[in-house]
Amino acid sequence: RVAYVDTGLTTIKLKAEDSCGRQHLITLKLNAKYPTEPPDCLVDFPVQFAISWMPQNSLIDIYNQFLAALESLKEFWDAMDEIDGKTWVLEPENPTRSATTRRIAIGNNVSVNVEVDPRHPSMLPECYFLGADHVVNPLRIKLNNNMHLWDPEISLLQNLKDILEIDFPSRAVLEKSDFAKDCGICYAYRLDGTTPDQVCDDPRCGQPFHQACLYEWLQGLPSSRQSFNVIFGECPYCNK
Repeated sequence: RVAYVDTGLTTIKLKAEDSCGRQHLITLKLNAKYPTEPPDCLVDFPVQFAISWMPQNSLIDIYNQFLAALESLKEFWDAMDEIDGKTWVLEPENPTRSATTRRIAIGNNVSVNVEVDPRHPSMLPECYFLGADHVVNPLRIKLNNNMHLWDPEISLLQNLKDILEIDFPSRAVLEKSDFAKDCGICYAYRLDGTTPDQVCDDPRCGQPFHQACLYEWLQGLPSSRQSFNVIFGECPYCNK
């Protein structure tokens, strides 16, 4: 179970496999007061990992608590793995086990950001749509009208499909480049860790932009106007 030990015997990494075959690590950092005080425990969890410790305990006790915590998060990781395996996730690019959000492609320049509660992964997650208003407004209406149909007995992904009345684009048929369109201002897809999340509302345009790029562009236009923290102006592409 030992994956790593440093030369000073102060840092130990232990490996574990959950009941679904997923690999996990726990890093234990022992201080000078060990075992009177427990080691610091670093894990890639979406929730806090608090251990129960007494001076007569050993690292095996922590390991067993680690295993129990892995099983308590099984349903959450099952749900996220299904999303990662069957849809095109735009963000995060390489999700960690602690990541609770997924931005899922729905179509060209349209996506939904879901925030899943790791303690209640079978419940309706928080959903935020990104895209042009004429595309995302019908999705918002479907979500509001159908949320009573959410069934905790079926998977999170299937619930999203049923409630939004859509089929998410398949990884088997389409490429990520079909959805990951570059910003129309900086001509890059990823900028300082962010992807284009603002889209022109004109159905004939639909060009995506990074929020920071669009804000900087609109600030330089004489025709732009600002109301509180919202700035209004013309699309750099279609001038609408």
